[in-house]
Amino acid sequence: AHVRIDPPFTGRSNMFATRAGVLVVDAPAIDAVNALDEAITFATLPPLRAVVEGEMVATVKIIPFAVARQEIDKALSVASAARLSIAPFRPMKVAMISTVLPGLKPATIDKTARVLDRRLQPAGARIVSHERVEHETQALAPAIERATPDSDLVIVFGASAITDRRDVIPASVEAAGGRIEHFGMPVDPGNLLLVGATSAGRPILGAPGCARSPKENGFDWILQRLLAGLTVTSADIRRLGAGGLLMEIVSRPQPRAGGETEDENEDG
Repeated sequence: AHVRIDPPFTGRSNMFATRAGVLVVDAPAIDAVNALDEAITFATLPPLRAVVEGEMVATVKIIPFAVARQEIDKALSVASAARLSIAPFRPMKVAMISTVLPGLKPATIDKTARVLDRRLQPAGARIVSHERVEHETQALAPAIERATPDSDLVIVFGASAITDRRDVIPASVEAAGGRIEHFGMPVDPGNLLLVGATSAGRPILGAPGCARSPKENGFDWILQRLLAGLTVTSADIRRLGAGGLLMEIVSRPQPRAGGETEDENEDG
């Protein structure tokens, strides 16, 4: 669904997204097509990548000038069962909650809101509320309850990074009647992401500190899936390790290799 197949030309046929969203690929089926005959090749963008309308998402290429009919028939049979579709972005209403501590500047929270707004724009989603509360369960849990009725997704940016499931943000999610699906992810930057659900079953994210930066990190991968209406499970997150080492964000307080860091203009 939401994929346009262009007429073949010079032995190639390209496929394009007709909607902005997340590419859903049946990787084993693609592998099965490519295993039939070396003359038949089927290539796609990486599974679950965010795409824009009109972007090429796959291409089929016949390498030689001709291929035996029976091989083509086999490929068509296998390919017909392959899932290649776009999960369209949904114009979700997002509730943002920022916790505060004495050392956190209001300007940092303002900048974080602008960065999140830019992340939401390609999906047509928007921030409908932004509440600032003390970094304690007694303040955050009621804020989550207030945000839930009027939003499709709740995102909490903590003044302090989540350290374990007993920390303020996960404890507040549970105190508000929600549940924790997974804490931590094998993607760096993005290790300290929390994924859960509110009491109403809507997704809630505890954002890692790197989500304050506009640079790509693990938060983007999960956010994009949720904005496309895809379910994100603990098993999904555990499978992200291969390819999960991303570019370092120079402003992070504890870089992987240690040493000095530079401040980064996150609006740039």
